[in-house]
Amino acid sequence: MAELLAQSNIDALLAAATSGEPAPVDNDAPLIFGRKARDPENTEIKVYDFKRPERVSKDQMRALQTLHEAFARNFGASLSGFLRTIVEVKVATCEQMTYSEFTSGLPNPTSFNLVQAEGLEGQMCFELSPLIIYPIIDRLLGGSSQELFIPQRPMTLIETRLINNVTTRALAGLSEAWASIRQMQFSVSATESNPQLVQIVPPNEVVVVIGFELKLGNRAGTMNLCIPYNVIEPFMDHLSSQNWFSLSKKQSSKQVEQQISRNLSRAPMVATGLLAQTTITVNELINLAPGDIIVTEKPARHPVILCVENEKKYLAQIGQYRGNRALKILRPIGAADRV
Repeated sequence: MAELLAQSNIDALLAAATSGEPAPVDNDAPLIFGRKARDPENTEIKVYDFKRPERVSKDQMRALQTLHEAFARNFGASLSGFLRTIVEVKVATCEQMTYSEFTSGLPNPTSFNLVQAEGLEGQMCFELSPLIIYPIIDRLLGGSSQELFIPQRPMTLIETRLINNVTTRALAGLSEAWASIRQMQFSVSATESNPQLVQIVPPNEVVVVIGFELKLGNRAGTMNLCIPYNVIEPFMDHLSSQNWFSLSKKQSSKQVEQQISRNLSRAPMVATGLLAQTTITVNELINLAPGDIIVTEKPARHPVILCVENEKKYLAQIGQYRGNRALKILRPIGAADRV
């Protein structure tokens, strides 16, 4: 097999042949073996740890990051409505590491929650930093978090109960984000303050860690979601970018319509009955007193107008039902009706 020599090697061989001495060997220079000669100074060398192979491909990591970016937006909106203030949530990191590396980088104490879902073998970890836990608790209790002291102790039962409201909303958003891959309902099975005491997988097991950054006013903290590889291994094929986008496109439009209808059906709306309308002068309005009668041009037997959110929708008959005043819908208002 023909080998190509670099110019420096050729010069060294020529110098050795001329002087009759062997070419000097640089013991400090790194040795790079390959079919083609490479300059050690211009070659990028990376350390590879055979104890920690990358089991999740780059496409699958990008899909996981995109998936949880949608979760971060939804969770931020839900948390903002719950706390009545603006909360920003965004994905900070998405990487794979060993479980021991993940737990060693967490503070102690912290809010360390074990999450499970039906159909998944194993558990995931959901961690909330104390730097954002106590500002949220202070906000829920009416504080301003301006000069808040972060205590270095495990949370009390009352504080844990308050943070459960945040955790429940996070898991609901997580279930909604994962619905494009698989329908799952996440729930907290246990809570611990010291992450070193929890071993859901062996220390050298590969896990995917998605780190989030939360901002609440002048306070900021982190949130981490640890997903062991063996938990999501059965459907890792669906996480490649092509399969993930094709899976979202294949969702039945009828199923989406039914889900939207179910969500809208629970929305409250104001219905009012418009008995009659008339016009009066400002002087008559000022001189109105109890007992005065306002005369309208509408007969009492004519149907009244039923308005939904101030929009005229139905014609109804006024009456009584079980001792209460009621409106019986006669028909929808058509385009030819003059109401």
